[in-house]
Amino acid sequence: MGTRAAVVVTGTEVLTGRVPDRNGPWLAEQLRRHGVDIGQVVVVGDRPDDLAAVLRHLGADHDLLITTGGLGPTADDLTAEVVAEVQGRPLHLDEELERRVGAIVERLVTARGWRLDPASTAAGTRKQAMVPDGATVLEPVGTAPGLVVPPPERSAAPPVLVLPGPPPELQGMWQAALADPVVRAALRARTELRQHTMRLWDTPESELAAALRRHADVVEGLEVTTCLRDGELEVVTRSAPQDAAAVDTLREVLRADFGQALYSPDGTTVDDLVADRLVAMGATIATAESCTAGLVAGRLADRAGSSAYLLGGLVTYSNRAKVDLLGVPAGLIERVGAVSEEVARAMADGARRRFGADVAVSVTGVAGPTGGTPDKPVGLVHLCASGPDGSRHRRVLLSGSRAGVRRRSVVVALHLVRELLG
Repeated sequence: MGTRAAVVVTGTEVLTGRVPDRNGPWLAEQLRRHGVDIGQVVVVGDRPDDLAAVLRHLGADHDLLITTGGLGPTADDLTAEVVAEVQGRPLHLDEELERRVGAIVERLVTARGWRLDPASTAAGTRKQAMVPDGATVLEPVGTAPGLVVPPPERSAAPPVLVLPGPPPELQGMWQAALADPVVRAALRARTELRQHTMRLWDTPESELAAALRRHADVVEGLEVTTCLRDGELEVVTRSAPQDAAAVDTLREVLRADFGQALYSPDGTTVDDLVADRLVAMGATIATAESCTAGLVAGRLADRAGSSAYLLGGLVTYSNRAKVDLLGVPAGLIERVGAVSEEVARAMADGARRRFGADVAVSVTGVAGPTGGTPDKPVGLVHLCASGPDGSRHRRVLLSGSRAGVRRRSVVVALHLVRELLG
């Protein structure tokens, strides 16, 4: 069995959902790349007893524990104190570290023009310089140092790697953490874990589940997880190097079962497929959006180098905007309504003309939660991708919240462009 690690994300703001957890998934992926199996990612609030209980529980069957957050100067930043207690290593003041942290704080205060109470600032700095006996200090990336805290003497408990909560600080400290001898020793039994992703489009989850059952002999021994995300199905395998042939076989049986629906056998995203195809063709694209209000253009622009193909987009939320900016005939809207195949096609053609683009994609729909009718209910969306060799229209009826309908519409639009480009 390889090395197992667990991550404990601290902070009531994360526990209650006010701040999303970015550290747990990032650390899980980094550990996988280094051959470490992630056992659990646990979120706890700013309660010392809860954190201590979780650390003791996870320590029973993991080789390394990693905490994130709770290293700041405020009263609720108690991670170092709790880890010291769990590891049986009393805290002491590292005076040299106190000076280094103080210098960082002074530079930050000066740069931002803050006026802080000197006594409170000194107390916060002193708090961040309290180090468990026998621990190694990881130099701050922000103001908070990290810690590598060994287990208690003559104990089988794992070491605890204590990292700051802000993702840029945590990520900036990661290489130093991996270089620490105690962390390296905890990871020495690692075996390589390889992860492969395959993506399917427009495929019911039940059909994928049935296929995996039919091919149980292929997936035996592989860790296979599936995830439905905005209409796309992700199939992710995690395996040892010696299982590479089984992964290849799984890819081939899914290709045989689902054909073109397996649009990405190597995990490439639809965003990259669209962008790469546009670049390869030397083609340009424009958008015309109603209910998505610029989200498609924003998604196209997320990739670096998007200026090579994205000319621009128009948000034509009102009927007047559709008429004035895209040239959609007013009579057409009066006859069939703004949410219709005919208007979606006219919007795409109008965007191509307006921008002089090779390709355009349009979206018009009822995102909700109000505005639906029996003929055109909430969640109805019409999309069209138009190019020099023709166009593709798609009518979808999406469920969920307003944000969910808009987000799903963007994914449908990207796939419509992908299919148009071939």
